[in-house]
Amino acid sequence: MVVHVWLRSEPKTSERRSALSPDKCKDLLLAGFKVTVEYSSNRVFTDEEFASVEGVNMVPEGSWVDAPKEAFILGIKELAESFTPIPHTHIYFAHAYNNQDGWAEVLNRFIKGGGRILDVEYMTDDCDRRVAAAFPPLAGFTGMAIGLSAWCHKQTSPQSPMPALEPYGHESLLKDDLKMQLQEAAKAKGLSECYPRVIIIGALGRCGKGALDLAYKVGIPSTHIAKWDMIETKGGGPFEEILQYDIFVNCINLMKKIPPFLTREVLDTDQRKLSVVVDVSCDSTNPNNPLPFCDSITTFQHPCRSLQLSNSTKPLNVVAIDNLPSLLPRESSVMFAESMTPYLLKLPEVDTHPVWVRAREKFDEKVAEVLKHTIKS
Repeated sequence: MVVHVWLRSEPKTSERRSALSPDKCKDLLLAGFKVTVEYSSNRVFTDEEFASVEGVNMVPEGSWVDAPKEAFILGIKELAESFTPIPHTHIYFAHAYNNQDGWAEVLNRFIKGGGRILDVEYMTDDCDRRVAAAFPPLAGFTGMAIGLSAWCHKQTSPQSPMPALEPYGHESLLKDDLKMQLQEAAKAKGLSECYPRVIIIGALGRCGKGALDLAYKVGIPSTHIAKWDMIETKGGGPFEEILQYDIFVNCINLMKKIPPFLTREVLDTDQRKLSVVVDVSCDSTNPNNPLPFCDSITTFQHPCRSLQLSNSTKPLNVVAIDNLPSLLPRESSVMFAESMTPYLLKLPEVDTHPVWVRAREKFDEKVAEVLKHTIKS
C-alpha cells in the first residue's frame, strides 16, 4: 500500500517552521509516497515552493480532519483545541506526556477516534537518543539571542517594554543585529564595550550547547559565562548564586520532579543583579517545573513578561516562548526536515522499525495512564 504523508498547516500564528521542505517532498515522492501539503500563510516555505514540486497535492488549510484514515498527519506544534475524536496517526511534538495542562484531553481525542500519536520527542535510537534533534540546539541558540536582546533593551530603553520580534532570514542577520544591540547597550552605559554575565543550566546538553554557541558568536567572553549542569545542581536548589548573573538561561530537559532552581522568594531582593530569565525548557504547565514563577508563556509579539515581586524594586523580565526556533524558521525547518526524512522513509515499516515502535509504545503507555485515571475517577 502507498504510504500517504500529509503536511498540515500550523494553527499557532507565530509558528513559521515546517516539518517538511519542498526538497524533502521530492525524496518522499521518489520513494513512491503520496504527499499532500496544506496551504499556509505562515509557513516559511511558500505555497508556490511546494506546488512547484511535481506530484505534491495542495489542499486547503486545516483539511487534514477529512484526510483518509491511513494518512500520516505531519506537523510541528500542538493542534487547535477541540474535543473532536481523531482517527489518524499524527507525527508531531504533542507535549502531552509530562502531565502538562490539557494532556489527558489531547490523548482522549486519539483514544476516542482510534488514532495515535507518534511523538517526535520520543523517536529515539537504541541508546535512547532523539533521532530528530534539530530543534533543541536552535532553541538554546535563539533563546540566548532573545535573552541578550532583552538585556540590551533594558540598557537603552529601561522604561519601555521590549518590542515584538520578527523572524530573521538567516543566522548571520541575527548575529549582526545582536552585536549592534550590544554596542548600543555599551554606548548607553558610556563604555566602549559591555557584556552581561550569563549563567546556563543544562549547558552540556544539545540545548545548552546551542545557547553557548550563540553567546560565543556574538562576542560574550567565556569569563562572563557560567556553565552549569547536573554536577552543579545535584545538591538541589534554590540557588542564590544565580542572582549574581545578569541573564539566566534554563536549558534542562525536565524528566522528573526536582527542587526549584529559583523561587519568587529568592528573587524578591534588591541584592539581585539578575534581570532576565530565559526559560528555554518552557515547562510552564508542568507541575514539576523548576522555575515555578514561569507559569505562563510569552510570545514573539510580547517576548517578555515583567515578574511582579512584593519587595524588590529591581525589574525582572521572563522570556518563555514555546517555539523559539521560529526566530530562524528557514534554517530550523531545513535542519529538521534533514533529520526527519530518513525516518519518514521508514513509515512502510512503522509497525516494526525500532524508532517508530518506541514512539508507539510511549503513546500506548500514556494512553494506559489516561484510561487508568478515568477508571479511578
